[in-house]
Amino acid sequence: MSDHHTPDHADAPADEVEKIVHLMPIVLPLVGGVLMFLLAFIAVSMA
Repeated sequence: MSDHHTPDHADAPADEVEKIVHLMPIVLPLVGGVLMFLLAFIAVSMA
């Protein structure tokens, strides 16, 4: 038998990026829409 040990990641601290990366498909389009609305609002108010 080999003494090959697979590391157990249950005791490893959770990475901050891995906590929020599953929200990116929701957050990025929403933030993009808000940003486009604000830029359009600025463009209309300056005209």
